[in-house]
Amino acid sequence: MKNFLRHAAVGLMLACAATGHAQQPYPSKPIRVVVAFTAGGTTDILAREVAQQMSKALGQSVVVENRPGAGGNIGTDFVGRSDADGYTLLATSVGPVAINPTLYRKLKVNPQTDLQAVAPIADVPNVLVVYPGLPVKSVQDLVAYAKTHPNGLNFGSTGVGTAAHLSGVLFNERTGAKTTHVPYKGADALNDLLAGRVQFMFATIPSVISHIRGGQLRAIAVTSRKRSSALPDVPTMAEAGVPNLVTGAWFGLFAPKGTPPEIVVRLNKIVTDALSQPEMRGRFAQQGAESMNMTADAFGKFVAAEYLTWKPVVISSGARID
Repeated sequence: MKNFLRHAAVGLMLACAATGHAQQPYPSKPIRVVVAFTAGGTTDILAREVAQQMSKALGQSVVVENRPGAGGNIGTDFVGRSDADGYTLLATSVGPVAINPTLYRKLKVNPQTDLQAVAPIADVPNVLVVYPGLPVKSVQDLVAYAKTHPNGLNFGSTGVGTAAHLSGVLFNERTGAKTTHVPYKGADALNDLLAGRVQFMFATIPSVISHIRGGQLRAIAVTSRKRSSALPDVPTMAEAGVPNLVTGAWFGLFAPKGTPPEIVVRLNKIVTDALSQPEMRGRFAQQGAESMNMTADAFGKFVAAEYLTWKPVVISSGARID
């Protein structure tokens, strides 16, 4: 009888401990936000802004950790295989989530099925920038130069199948220009553009705006439907004579599939509230980014629609990676 009571008491203590642990308020420890790209890029810049606001709202450290490589797949794989407890999140962009499932023949983690959309962060149009030593000051100048120098112009990108690459493919298709794609890894593309080793590039506005303002690059068009408040004097592609070339990058926060809905809803509200602050919106606007506002469910539907939008573009480009 004594043994029975002793075992019963131990069992009760363990049950109470387990219950107490399960009822710990979220978050009870630091949260990790994995950025699938290198430090200093657009995803990293936006993620750190959001992480700072999340930390204030949650009263807990939110640590940004860069895990770049394989077009964003390394960071995506890491988060997709992490515990679905709200302590490991992914800050990423359109590429790994909406383009890579078509671009890559094999993915360890399929973002469309293995991730939970949490909250969008920002929509960022691309800007067409040229090396200032190139004798062009407009899109029409660039097209004319390309046609008189077939295959004489190279455009850089941050990798095969990225939005920057596919924007260049669409540019060639829409204008009849024949230019050559040169893929790079991360920031190497921008470095070679600044050095004149490639002549033009479609880049997100935040990643090049300081170089535009400093005169190291010339902006000749933005790929949004309306002009960017950060570059009000730069025409849209449509205004420059190339309709139907609207591309860009959106950025968002994701969690492993199976993350408790109440955590997803709470994180969505925190991010949405932060992005609604005039100060934050102003900082984003100065960098050419426009904050986005959606529920987690709406963001998930948006991501699925983006996958369907980019799929035929990837297929027509002929880009495939094993």
